[in-house]
Amino acid sequence: MDSDYRTIAKNGAAEEEIRKSRFICHLKRTNTEEEAIDFIDQIKKEHAKATHNCSAYLIGETNEIQRAHDDGEPSGTAGVPMLEVLKKNDLKNVTAVVTRYFGGVKLGAGGLIRAYGGAVSNALRELGVVERKQMQEIHLSVAYTLSGKVENELRNSSYLLEDTLYTDAVTYVVLVNPDEVSSFKEYFVNLTSDQATFEETEMKFIERPVS
Repeated sequence: MDSDYRTIAKNGAAEEEIRKSRFICHLKRTNTEEEAIDFIDQIKKEHAKATHNCSAYLIGETNEIQRAHDDGEPSGTAGVPMLEVLKKNDLKNVTAVVTRYFGGVKLGAGGLIRAYGGAVSNALRELGVVERKQMQEIHLSVAYTLSGKVENELRNSSYLLEDTLYTDAVTYVVLVNPDEVSSFKEYFVNLTSDQATFEETEMKFIERPVS
């Protein structure tokens, strides 16, 4: 992924009972279709005695890979509703598997659509959704005599101070929005009278909860 995107906060599962049937929704971050298929196969093995293990997944920056499987439920009543919930929440690189243990009461097509879509929605509420935001890591180095002023500015700014390294100089490891790199450098050049040095290192993702 080269841009910001939403995904699940953590891998996990959530269970609910609907008219005596158990619906267990398993969610996992999956970066490739191979990972998605492996996860689906894993759940199917763990719940081999279940009536159905329906699945849906979205893979890629533009959701170029989208799959939905009903696993024996009437066509369009399980996988597609699950996929639509993932898309509605603007998620990427996520696989959902809903395991159903039939309780003896038929739900009908409409009931199945609501149950499978609802199982995914319920799991998303329990596990949470995050936005993964890409940030530029910058090493800002200054002399010890300037460190107090610089650190105070960093801690009172919107920039993310990740670490502080003490060697022959003080180096602040800061995460900066890519669009703000130039203004970040300009600000600290002015603050230190051009006595700061900068090194742009790797791009990193940070995660923020989505309410």
